[in-house]
Amino acid sequence: MTVSEGKDKSEGKDRSIDVLLVEDSPGDVRLTQEAFREANVSVHLHVACDGVEAMAFLRREGAYADAPRPDLALLDLNMPRMDGRQVLAHIKEDSSLKTIPTVILTTSEAEADIVKSYQLQANCYLCKPVQWEAFENLVKSINDFWLTKVKLPQSKAQETELVAHQD
Repeated sequence: MTVSEGKDKSEGKDRSIDVLLVEDSPGDVRLTQEAFREANVSVHLHVACDGVEAMAFLRREGAYADAPRPDLALLDLNMPRMDGRQVLAHIKEDSSLKTIPTVILTTSEAEADIVKSYQLQANCYLCKPVQWEAFENLVKSINDFWLTKVKLPQSKAQETELVAHQD
């Protein structure tokens, strides 16, 4: 079974895949939505337009009290209020969030940004292509790898239970 089939065999139910996109560019949000629509109809893309909103979503604060735990976070680096580096640091320092795979998806090809992202424990660093077809192919690659091939924690409850048994 692959996640992209949209089924959770253990429960026999449709299972949407929750992806949090942290992106301040409305154009890039629209392109990402369209690319995921083409790549995998099971993906439910949640959007935070800056780092403050992303952290509220992840911590289920305020308007995001019922937000799902994302299966994957796609994080731009250069945003207002709280940039992607700060969000990444908060995610990886928080024991309840650090297992969420966090992919840097940015236009920056600066070596300093790449190094800093990996120092902050990014799961991978991808540069956004300018051309639509290349961007669409990148999103399909993200889907194929992170949402189809990689084994991800199914839920926070299961993850907590497993950690408790290891202690």
